[in-house]
Amino acid sequence: MLHTLKADFSIIFDRDPAARNWLEVLFCYPGLQALMLHRLAHWLYLLGLPFIPRLISHIARFLTGIEIHPGATIGKSVFIDHGMGVVIGETAIIGDFALIYQGVTLGGTGKESGKRHPTVGENVVVGAGAKVLGNLQIGNNVRIGAGSVVLRDVPSDCTVVGIPGRIVYRSGVRVNPLEHGSLPDSEAAVIRSLVDRIESLEQQIKSLIPQASVSLTSQPNLHSAFPTFNQTNNVAVAEKTEVATTCQLKDKAIQEFFDGTGI
Repeated sequence: MLHTLKADFSIIFDRDPAARNWLEVLFCYPGLQALMLHRLAHWLYLLGLPFIPRLISHIARFLTGIEIHPGATIGKSVFIDHGMGVVIGETAIIGDFALIYQGVTLGGTGKESGKRHPTVGENVVVGAGAKVLGNLQIGNNVRIGAGSVVLRDVPSDCTVVGIPGRIVYRSGVRVNPLEHGSLPDSEAAVIRSLVDRIESLEQQIKSLIPQASVSLTSQPNLHSAFPTFNQTNNVAVAEKTEVATTCQLKDKAIQEFFDGTGI
C-alpha cells in the first residue's frame, strides 16, 4: 500500500503544472487525500469488516467532495484532479495512470446486482463532467471528452466525445492527456456536411428552373411539351446522380455519426 500511495503522490507532479512542492500537494490536493482514505477503506473492505469502510468513505466525501465506494478497485498512479463531485461505484475498476477530472461519474444504470460499474483501462483520461454508466469495458489509452456520456464499450486508443459518446479514431496521433481543446467535434462535422449538401441541392434546383421554364413556354401544346419535360427530367436525374457521387464521402461521415462510428 505504501508503494501505491507513493506512486499516487509522485504522479501529481507529472500531471499538474500547478503542483510546486510536496507540502502543498499533501495538504491541498483533495484527490490525493480521497485516494489515501479510499485505500485504507478498501483494505478494510476486503477484510470483510462491516460499517467502518463505508464510514471512512463517507468522511472522505465530506472532506473532499469525492465519493468512492470502498469496494471500488483503483490502480496505482491515479490522479483525481480537483475532484469535486466525482462519484465512483462499488464494482468500478480503474487501471493504472488514469486521470480523472471533476464531476466524473463511474456509475451504474439500475439496481442490477453483480458487476454493474465500468472497468477502465490504463492511461485513460476522463474529462470534466463525463459520465460512464454501466458494466462497460473502457480500453487502454482512451480519451473521454468533457461532458460526454458513455453507454457502450470503448476499444483501446480511441477518443470519445458527445452525448451519447461516439468514438473518433485518431490513427497515428498521440494526444496529450491535458489537451482537451484538441478533441474533435463530430457533431459540427456532420452539421457542416449536411449544410454543404443542402447548398449543393439548392444550386441544382436553381439551374433546373430556367431550363424547365423555357422548355414549357416554347412548346405549342402540352403533347409536344412532354418530350422536352422528359429530357429535362433526365438531365435532373443525371445531375442528381452526380451530386450523390460527390457527396459520397460526406454521406459516409454522416452515416458513421448516426451509427456511433463503431461504438
